[in-house]
Amino acid sequence: MIVSLGGVFMKFNSNHFPLIIFGLLLSVFMTVNGSQAVAQQPSGEEMPVHAVTMDFYSANEAYFSPDGKSLIMQARRDSLEVDYHTYVVSVDGFTYRRVNGKGHDACSYFFPDGERLIWTSTKDNLNTAEGDFSSPEDYPSGAELYVSDLLGGNIKRITNNDLYDAEVSVSPDGQRVLFGRRTDGSMDLWRMRTDGSEEMQITHTAELQEGGAFYMPDSETIIYRAWKKEDEGGRGMPMTIFTIKHDGTENKVITDDPGLNWAPHPSPDGKHFVYVRMVGRGNFEVFLMNIESGKKVQVTNNPAFDGYPSFAPDGKTIAFGSTRDTPPGQRRLVIYTMDISKFLK
Repeated sequence: MIVSLGGVFMKFNSNHFPLIIFGLLLSVFMTVNGSQAVAQQPSGEEMPVHAVTMDFYSANEAYFSPDGKSLIMQARRDSLEVDYHTYVVSVDGFTYRRVNGKGHDACSYFFPDGERLIWTSTKDNLNTAEGDFSSPEDYPSGAELYVSDLLGGNIKRITNNDLYDAEVSVSPDGQRVLFGRRTDGSMDLWRMRTDGSEEMQITHTAELQEGGAFYMPDSETIIYRAWKKEDEGGRGMPMTIFTIKHDGTENKVITDDPGLNWAPHPSPDGKHFVYVRMVGRGNFEVFLMNIESGKKVQVTNNPAFDGYPSFAPDGKTIAFGSTRDTPPGQRRLVIYTMDISKFLK
C-alpha cells in the first residue's frame, strides 16, 4: 500500500538490514557484550513496547511532534540509502516521509507550532571532509542547520560556516534554537533566534565537551550532558547531566555519580527527565529522574542497547532507540515507544 501526499508519504516495505555505524556508545556496548540474541527479552520489570521503525534499515534520535502523532528522526530507509536522512514517521509506524535526501543528516526537531522542522545536514557542503557524527574527533565540519516546512519545502539555511553545528532543538516558546558547535576541538552550547540571528555562546569551558541540550518548559533553563576531554576514548567514558540558564548562569550538576549519564530529555511538566545510564558491564538502559528529589527509576530493563529517549507531549509516553530486535552481530537501531506513566506516580 502506498499513501501519497505530494509524493513524499509511503507505506513501509519489509526489508531488514544491519546498521553499519550509529554511534560511539553502541560500539562500546558491542565490544563489552559481544553479539546479541534476536528479540531479547526484558531482564527485569519493563512496560510493553511498540516498535515504530521495524521496517527501516536503521533509525535513531526520534523526537515527537507537538500533537504526539509523529516522530522526527535520522534514518536510512533501506540498503540503497547510503547516508542518514531526516524522516518524519507516524507513531503507529505506517507512514513516513523523507524531509531531505541530499548529504548526511543528523539531529532534528519539531517547532512547537507543528508546522516547521529544524534539521542538521551536510547537503550544501558535499565536497568537505565527510567526517563521522559518531566520532568526537571527526565531526563533519560541513554540518549546517536548516529550517523547513513539514514536507521539506521552503528550506532556509540558518548557519553558514565551516564548523560542526548540530545537536539541535527548539525552545518550547518557539523563540530560540539551541545547538552544539565545535570550535578548535571544543564543543559548547549555543543559542540563536529561529532565523539564525543573535547567535550567543552559552558555555565557555575548555575542559568539558557539552552537547545534547534541550530547553526545559520555562524556555530559559537548559538540560544537557557533558564529558571531560581527558576522558575521551575510554570505555564507559563518564558523562554528567547539568542544567544551566540560557544566559550561561546557574550551571548545576544534576547527576552526581561518576558513571555514564547521557541523552537527557525533559518531561513537559519540567519535573522529570529521561536519560541513559550504563548499568553493570556495558548495558545501556533508560532511566527516569525526578529533578527536585533526585529519585531515579529504571524504565527499560533489557540486555540490549537502549538509548536516546524522548518524552511525548502527553508526559506519559517516551520514544527510544534499541537493538533488542537486532540479529546477532548487527548494529541496527529500531525506534520504540513505551508508556511510563506507572513510573511517574
